[in-house]
Amino acid sequence: MIAFDHIAVLCERLEDGVAHVREALGVTCDPGGVHEAFGTHNALLSLGGEEYLEVIAVDPAGRAPGRPRWFDLDRFSGPPVLARWVCRVDDLDAAVAAHPGAGVPMALQRGAYRWAMAVPEDGILPLDNLHPALIEWQGPHPAPRLPERGLRLRRLIVAHPQVAVLDALGLDDARVTLTTGDTGLAAQIDTPDGPKWLR
Repeated sequence: MIAFDHIAVLCERLEDGVAHVREALGVTCDPGGVHEAFGTHNALLSLGGEEYLEVIAVDPAGRAPGRPRWFDLDRFSGPPVLARWVCRVDDLDAAVAAHPGAGVPMALQRGAYRWAMAVPEDGILPLDNLHPALIEWQGPHPAPRLPERGLRLRRLIVAHPQVAVLDALGLDDARVTLTTGDTGLAAQIDTPDGPKWLR
């Protein structure tokens, strides 16, 4: 099984990413936490059920991880942008065997949350980072514990010249549109004030 899990806004400073989301959706993110293994920190927004939006940046107070950071954050620069998406699977080892470019499974933990995530050794996902990162939750999912903000993913557009490669994932979600075109992500999100776009 593979299913949509979350989208990620990358930014140089977490507060800038939070401001970007607030401007686009009219909602302020909730505090997240730190990822010691990668020297990053985040802020979160519920998208209902077991889905969420993440804003993630290098943590200036964190330690260098001694390896490339996930989401290719070591090379990121510029204004905040919706740039990554993550799908959850039941068996990460099997998923990585079927899609070896997704990376190497890493066991991670933060507080009550335990998960494994496939992270490429160079931090760079296939399709110019448009291949979804793969995650296997091994305990409670964090999204149901986030405050309800009335946000729901309506549509996620994944654009890349070779996007047809992603058909092999077997993701059956009518909200996710794979389209041939300039590389990028765009999410249409239902908000209390109507549907809005996040890019």
